[in-house]
Amino acid sequence: MRPAVASDMIAVLDIEAHAFSDPWHRASFERLIGDMRVHFAVATSADIGLAGYVVAWYVMDEGEIANLAVALPARRRGIGGVLLDSAIAVARTRAVTTLYLEVRDSNQVARALYESRGFHQITRRRRYYRRPVEDALVLKLNVSLG
Repeated sequence: MRPAVASDMIAVLDIEAHAFSDPWHRASFERLIGDMRVHFAVATSADIGLAGYVVAWYVMDEGEIANLAVALPARRRGIGGVLLDSAIAVARTRAVTTLYLEVRDSNQVARALYESRGFHQITRRRRYYRRPVEDALVLKLNVSLG
């Protein structure tokens, strides 16, 4: 794990394009680098290179995990958990009490990961995702308990 840098953008964008049907644009990632309110970190692997990334931001005592993705060949190796744990750990160091995230209703793998760390559903956003149209589940973690 390490902070993301500008030279990571090609790999981040490749992972993003394969992970999401409505991917973020390059500028969305680039403006996060060096922002002290943001945790933008990458995980690397000797055999794959950049294996995944996480983006979380923190404001006052709340935070949001805005983006987390793992490269296809790196999946099922625990990298998603390491990335998620890093965002939770940073939240604790910043005295964040509550973390939120949104996940596709159909994304059982991600939901299981989040639930394994103590996230629980607080609401549903109907038709939140556009491609394909699908509900988002809003999950919450009480950081001090997690």
